[in-house]
Amino acid sequence: MYYFRWSKKQGMDKIRISAVRYANTYPFIYGLTESGFDKKSVLETDHPSDCAAKVISGRSDLGLIPVAAIPYVSEPHIISDYCIGTNGKVRTVQIMSNSVFEDIKEVFLDYRSRTSVNLIKVIAGNFWKKDFIWTSTSEGFDFKSIKWSEAVVLIGDQCFELEGFYRYKWDLGEEWKKFSGLPFVFACWVSNKLLRTDFIEAFNNALSLGVKNIDLVADRYGKSGPITGDELRKYLTENIDFSLNDEKKKAMKLFLDLLKKI
Repeated sequence: MYYFRWSKKQGMDKIRISAVRYANTYPFIYGLTESGFDKKSVLETDHPSDCAAKVISGRSDLGLIPVAAIPYVSEPHIISDYCIGTNGKVRTVQIMSNSVFEDIKEVFLDYRSRTSVNLIKVIAGNFWKKDFIWTSTSEGFDFKSIKWSEAVVLIGDQCFELEGFYRYKWDLGEEWKKFSGLPFVFACWVSNKLLRTDFIEAFNNALSLGVKNIDLVADRYGKSGPITGDELRKYLTENIDFSLNDEKKKAMKLFLDLLKKI
């Protein structure tokens, strides 16, 4: 394996990286730590919205940011062939309610991800032809306290924790696939400046180490948290698709084009 060497003798500080703290990022974290890349950079884990805020503001040089946040980065560079994507049911981006779909009037939006919030709006306007009342949330909001005719959009590990509280659930990865016929990209690795070629090569090698060793990833991280054991392994292999291929790039363009219209 190729290991990246970076020193202040070259006149550069360590690259600051913000990664998502959810289970879908475990393979990336595994690869970065097993390769020793976390020692050659400043690696932090955050909610998706915080990853975006850090890259947009310059507090991080590189982050796994929601696709909907890319237009807000002044000089965005997608630097990796890996992403957080899906080709159908994703499990960890859902709309949930105790009302049947036709009775839902108001939707409370998870504050932790810009892409998922915008995805539900794109699907509602272009596929469902539904005009909901959209209500933002913030830290501390009780997602279990919604009333009749209300729904929540939830992302990440919280979907596994809270889905039992709701009678009805709609998977947004699955709904997008029905609408577009395409996979979907929730987040990708974006820098806010040009990075050295050797850094990018080593970074991708580190990510690849995790993506190609899902069993080891599941063994390491599957002993605690809301997604454990075989359920974590199944989620990482059947629901999450890490390859940023041409079909996913096409889906990203379609999503961002539709997003402009709303």
